Amino acid sequence: MIQYTAEAFQNGQILLIDKPLHWSSFQAVNKIKWLLKKNFGLKKIKVGHAGTLDPLASGLLIICTGKSTKQISELQGQIKEYTGTITLGGTTPSYDLETEIDQTFPTDHITETILDNARLSFIGTTEQRPPIFSALKKDGKRLYEHARKGEEVEIATRPITIEEFELTHIALPNVDFRVICSKGTYIRSLAYDFGQKVNSGAHLSALRRTKIGDFDVANAVTPDAFEEQLIQATAQDN
Repeated sequence: MIQYTAEAFQNGQILLIDKPLHWSSFQAVNKIKWLLKKNFGLKKIKVGHAGTLDPLASGLLIICTGKSTKQISELQGQIKEYTGTITLGGTTPSYDLETEIDQTFPTDHITETILDNARLSFIGTTEQRPPIFSALKKDGKRLYEHARKGEEVEIATRPITIEEFELTHIALPNVDFRVICSKGTYIRSLAYDFGQKVNSGAHLSALRRTKIGDFDVANAVTPDAFEEQLIQATAQDN
């Protein structure tokens, strides 16, 4: 239960924010920080998030305030659940809709059995190559900085674990899914690899984070809703 007092936010609170589409995680954190400073007249307060969401993804963003920022690394390590859509028949350099389709592939051969066999092949611990359009560092620069300059870089694979991978709706070329995975899993890479598994190409066309550990997006509020709640709570106290 959120306590809307300056002391409570400084002592540490965990906020569940439903990040809107097209917002960066940094924007969401800045919005919350600005609201707390403005409403309580604070000169400074620590605010951080436990796990980045891309601007093209919506959903659960855990934001920690004050002393709760010490819990960020622990929260980041928890398993995560996502829902989204993989679009078959075309790849993009970023593996999602941030960039344009660069190659097209046939999809006529794809059956539900082929899709199901591909799905099953990802369950368990496997090696995954992160996308070039990511914030991981290589030679002191973010990978996306190399990508935007057209530089070729060797990206090492790393182990990830997928506990559940369910295809919730199939309407080719679109395949809706739900996945439960470990920290460090790139769903964009999963979409790209899934396309290869079915002898086609694919990119991620929609993504929503629904859970982090025991935290559920059903209990989250948008930044605007948080602002309204904060204003109402502080108005009652005055």
